[in-house]
Amino acid sequence: MKLILTQEVTGLGGAGDVVEVKDGYGRNYLVPQGLATSWTRGGEKQVTQIKRARSKREVRDREHALEIKATLESAPIVISARAGSEGRLFGSITVTDIAEAIRVVDVDKRKIVLSAPIKVAGKHTVAVRLLSDVVAEVTLDVRGKKN
Repeated sequence: MKLILTQEVTGLGGAGDVVEVKDGYGRNYLVPQGLATSWTRGGEKQVTQIKRARSKREVRDREHALEIKATLESAPIVISARAGSEGRLFGSITVTDIAEAIRVVDVDKRKIVLSAPIKVAGKHTVAVRLLSDVVAEVTLDVRGKKN
């Protein structure tokens, strides 16, 4: 089955790539999850649109990735969340919250790697995978606020 990927799929390809997968994998997982659409001859316009959007968000090269890494690691990112008296958060900090808090550069939330959910106020370290060999260690300062 030939499909056009609409998002990055680990081990398969990036957005805009035309891939050949087994029928069941495409029909039961990729298409229902919105990760891919069926390939058609008219889909070439869609492929160029996806690739153009991806190139705007993507890190251009290794030097650009190192610049972004230096920017991200320069200062801690401050996130405020509701917390109890001991600093325990009501809920947890998600990758979406982290991506919104990083205002310096546009970071895709799928590039943020959390080892465990953040449920306590304080300093935490989170990895942001810019390229396969360039990983930025971002310091988060989670501050609990009482309501």
